[in-house]
Amino acid sequence: MSTSSIHILGFAGSLRRASVNRGLLRAASEKLPANVTLEIYDLSDIPLYNGDVEASGTPDSVQDFKQRIAAADALLIATPEYNYSIPGVLKNAIDWASRPPASSPLSGKPAAILGAGGGYGTVRAQTHLRNVLAAVNVQVLTRPEVLIQNARDKFNADGNLLDAESRQRVWDLIDALAVWTRRLRTGEGTLIPAIAEKN
Repeated sequence: MSTSSIHILGFAGSLRRASVNRGLLRAASEKLPANVTLEIYDLSDIPLYNGDVEASGTPDSVQDFKQRIAAADALLIATPEYNYSIPGVLKNAIDWASRPPASSPLSGKPAAILGAGGGYGTVRAQTHLRNVLAAVNVQVLTRPEVLIQNARDKFNADGNLLDAESRQRVWDLIDALAVWTRRLRTGEGTLIPAIAEKN
């Protein structure tokens, strides 16, 4: 397997400073595979999508977000679950990045999804997010899944992940994303069985 470098852009669908989903991204950054970097991006400055605003000029914050997506080799998206679905802030950011469709930096980009929540561990939000990402041609990793249940028992008050088993699952996902990205880069396009069976 190639050891060529991979730069991952990570962002969470929560703006709260102590968000457990932002905490998942921090946990991911603590044990990266060789030749892999992770940049954590804050979606706070991205305005609500408005076609009139877009027509008069894409906002600087949106341009910056799109440029960082374009510069990344892969995406890592952490989503909470709000009312059985993904947060508006995350859908809004994806909507902006997908415009215009012919030149969207999302198209063809490898990505992995993870999330932390209550008893279902963001399973419904992740299902909806996969549908949204499929619509904008993001190549989403299918396994392993990271659905952290009962998050209040596994994170501290600052949103940092303390649970050892959950941390290992996050690191396994990053390893798999690196493999997936390199395979897509070389045109192989399928997961190796060892990665697919780890979950």
